Amino acid sequence: MKKLFLFVIILMNAMCFTYAQGKADIKFDKTTYDLGTFSESDPVVSGVFTFTNIGDAPLVIHQAVASCGCTVPEYTKEPILPGQTGTLKVTYNGTGKYPGQFKKSITIRSNAKTEMMRLYIEGNMTAKE
Repeated sequence: MKKLFLFVIILMNAMCFTYAQGKADIKFDKTTYDLGTFSESDPVVSGVFTFTNIGDAPLVIHQAVASCGCTVPEYTKEPILPGQTGTLKVTYNGTGKYPGQFKKSITIRSNAKTEMMRLYIEGNMTAKE
């Protein structure tokens, strides 16, 4: 009986400790970045998303994955302390793609309260003259 009581006390302490720890939270300046209109003769364009850790623990981005190979995300790798900002640069390469409107997604995985979120880039590539 003493072992069971001791086990319950240890379990409750562990649960309280887990809930008492802070959690990171991420807030992006925008969730859709408009790359505007650009020519097929200069098909590589980039945009930068800025994010802030609005939580009370360090924020770590584990992964940023684009919906296609024409889009490459680069993000801040080191932990972002509470109140600090980081960046996510997204480069779109339209080489070999048909001109016109496009919209691509970037999936972000982190240790934030919302562990997975999607960002979007969009734009319009015009045909060569």
